[in-house]
Amino acid sequence: VQLQEWGPGLLKPSQTLSLTCAVYGASITKTAYYWSWIRQPPGKGLEWMGVIGYDGRTYYSPSLQSRTSISRDTSKNQFSLRLSSVTPEDTAVYYCACAIGTIPGDGYEEYDYRGQGTQVTVSS
Repeated sequence: VQLQEWGPGLLKPSQTLSLTCAVYGASITKTAYYWSWIRQPPGKGLEWMGVIGYDGRTYYSPSLQSRTSISRDTSKNQFSLRLSSVTPEDTAVYYCACAIGTIPGDGYEEYDYRGQGTQVTVSS
């Protein structure tokens, strides 16, 4: 399974970040596969943002829930992240990732697959 994420590298404060992850080698509707967005700010550890499951259910980090939305396009085998009202604190490398058989949450790091990441910088 391979994941490839992409999106704009530079945003201004208050804008909305939109990222997309294309999945190759497995259907995003495959039973027990969970598709997450995670990020790593400079000098910090991984932060789980949210997940969309094979059944379309979504779960979000409580700290980001009010600004985060994850959706999917099954016809393209892709899933997407929207993060609204970004600030410089949202500057990070953003990854899409897959966990099999487990719904990931805060602190989870044992993903089965992960994309290479895309740098997002928020600056005026």
